[in-house]
Amino acid sequence: MTKNRSSLLRVLSILLTMVVSFKASAQEKITLQMAVDRTLANNLTIKQAQVTEALGSADLQQAKNNLLPSLNASTQGGYYFGRSQVAGAFTYTSSTSLNINGDAQLQFTLYQGGQLRNQIIQNKLLLDVNKSNTNKIKNDLVLNVVTDYLQILTNQDLVTAAKQQIDLANQTLEKSNISFKVGNQTLADLSQAKAQLSTANLNLTTAQNQLDLSILILKQYMEMNPYTDIIVERPDISKLTDIKTVYDATEVIKTALNINPDIHLAEAQQKTYAQAIKLAKGYYYPTVSLYGGLASSYSNQLNRKLIGATVPAYEQIGVVQGTTTAVLSPIPVSQPIYGPYSAFNQIGDNFNQSIGLSIQIPIFNKFSNNTAVKKAQLNLQSAQLNTQIAKNNLSKTIIQAVLDLQSAEKQYQSALQTYQANKDALNVTKQRYDVGLVNSLDYNTAVTNFNKSENDMIEAKYSVVFRSKIIDYYLGNTITL
Repeated sequence: MTKNRSSLLRVLSILLTMVVSFKASAQEKITLQMAVDRTLANNLTIKQAQVTEALGSADLQQAKNNLLPSLNASTQGGYYFGRSQVAGAFTYTSSTSLNINGDAQLQFTLYQGGQLRNQIIQNKLLLDVNKSNTNKIKNDLVLNVVTDYLQILTNQDLVTAAKQQIDLANQTLEKSNISFKVGNQTLADLSQAKAQLSTANLNLTTAQNQLDLSILILKQYMEMNPYTDIIVERPDISKLTDIKTVYDATEVIKTALNINPDIHLAEAQQKTYAQAIKLAKGYYYPTVSLYGGLASSYSNQLNRKLIGATVPAYEQIGVVQGTTTAVLSPIPVSQPIYGPYSAFNQIGDNFNQSIGLSIQIPIFNKFSNNTAVKKAQLNLQSAQLNTQIAKNNLSKTIIQAVLDLQSAEKQYQSALQTYQANKDALNVTKQRYDVGLVNSLDYNTAVTNFNKSENDMIEAKYSVVFRSKIIDYYLGNTITL
């Protein structure tokens, strides 16, 4: 019986190992670089910006195509039937007819106040705006991914710390139970130990929820199925020796103003509004166009064509008196002769051409041109202010980031010292508690202080890393861990 039980336990152990191994293999490991690459490749906000960029490219190509001439052709055919008045008479007749007309028109703009060229320049600037906006979105998302990735690492450490705190609370509760049974502790001491365990369990639940939420946010950035099981690779923060904590804010601002996508976007928008003024002023000038046309028509009413007339006939009306010479008189009306008139010949006979020059001179348009120029100038002023505001905000943000990094470094050093002191104090208190020299209240206070200092130290450690990476972001450096 014992042998069979041992075999069964061995089989169950193997099956459990296989299940755990399969689950681990099904999990996908995500590094920071993978998270950034997938976000840049899959994020819908980036794809939407790229579609807008493609639309801007199409507008630019169309502006260039507007320099080409336009050619249009049209045709119209109709079948007409019913009664109509006879021309020149007060009578009516019933008839049917088929009429077809066709024409082609060519138009080429010779001059339009420079608007065609200015429109090309403006659409090119607008395309630059769209590209700058795409780059801004990419940079912002990279920063968000790094921020969330570090938050995941922080939350993982907090979960680990919470589990360790539960183990410590369980040990304390076990010892309190033993001490309570032998009469060395009161019911209040036992209740205090139970409360400590409940608090540790609550802290674990909170930390786990925060971890799950931060992982979900990372999946959303990567446009990943939220139910996909992933493992976030943990870099060894302790081995990061390139974490710089001292920066000159002035130098960082100087570099950031030249490479920051927010500034590039504001400056690109400013250029488009400056170009819009030239475009609006173009409406003051005349438009000169060259045009030409071809046209012809066909009607089934003209299915016969006059090709001649009958030769006049003569008739004898008498003889010359005293002679036998006949006197002849022509028949007064000759008869027309008609021949077939094909559709091809009719179209050829009706074929006509035209060529000309068109000049449209703006004289008075209810001051709409003046208003357009004024609005363009005001838009430029607004864009210039937006650019300066963007530069000011960037400067303030960088100065604040440098100060935050310095403060985070000081907080980490302080939190590290506090953690080490509370760790030593807990060890001493635990030893004294085990031999009954310290009551449960003092011991629980030491545990609480240790737990809090450990959490503070973990958060401070990642805060230094994160704030240093923020400065790297503004300097245009690749963010790595």
